[in-house]
Amino acid sequence: MRIGKQDNAHTAIATSDADSITIRGEDLCADLIGKINFTDYFWLLVLGERCTPTQRQILDACLVAIAEHGLVPSVQAARMTLAAGPEAWQGAMAAGLLGMGSVVAGSSETAGLYLDEVLQQAARDGTDVETAAKASLAALKAARKKVPGLGHPQHSEGDPRANRLLAIADELGVSGRYVSALRILAEHAPGIIERPLPINVSGAIPAVMLDAGWPLGALKAVPLLARTAGLSAHLFEESMRSIGFIMSNQADLAIAYDGKLSGKESKTR
Repeated sequence: MRIGKQDNAHTAIATSDADSITIRGEDLCADLIGKINFTDYFWLLVLGERCTPTQRQILDACLVAIAEHGLVPSVQAARMTLAAGPEAWQGAMAAGLLGMGSVVAGSSETAGLYLDEVLQQAARDGTDVETAAKASLAALKAARKKVPGLGHPQHSEGDPRANRLLAIADELGVSGRYVSALRILAEHAPGIIERPLPINVSGAIPAVMLDAGWPLGALKAVPLLARTAGLSAHLFEESMRSIGFIMSNQADLAIAYDGKLSGKESKTR
């Protein structure tokens, strides 16, 4: 059964024959293996062209910034999955990646889309970004919604990772309209939303990556790749000294039952 449009049966990523393997127009063995680092290769795979040294530095910085974030829910899911099935690293890794949604790690994509929306709104209205940003913030406040890319439950005075990424972008001359829009939002958000809202790492990553030339549609790939490295560390540690069932037991102890009691339980209470 044919579903949807099916008249573009092509890929520009890879091909092979009996003598060679071609990746994005380059010979895998002759041009890439041993001659390109993984960050450059990641950029080449996604965009089809090699990155500049500046783009490499920005991507490297973003990957390092969020590869590891402690025992967040996605890591706990991965470690408990491995504890239950120690032979299935791929299942545990998948469990961790599936837990990367709009709240954890995937929030970089949400913030990037929001920054782009503010910039597009300014262009549509024929106004400046500051006016568009203030109107957007007011709308979010009225709707009781969070501001993507701003605020942090622990780093209320400022997310040090975000500050470092923005400083690197400034030093490299990468900071452009996305970083500018983010800073404008951060300037006006506390007064409009009426609480401290510093730029967080999920706001800094899309701002610097988009200004560096990374495509909006591939933003989620950056935290996914970064957290895969972090998950690898957690899964290896889990295989050496497991805490998966300890976490599971602690969760069981921490959560109280408030449902209906059985007849037997009612008599004993």
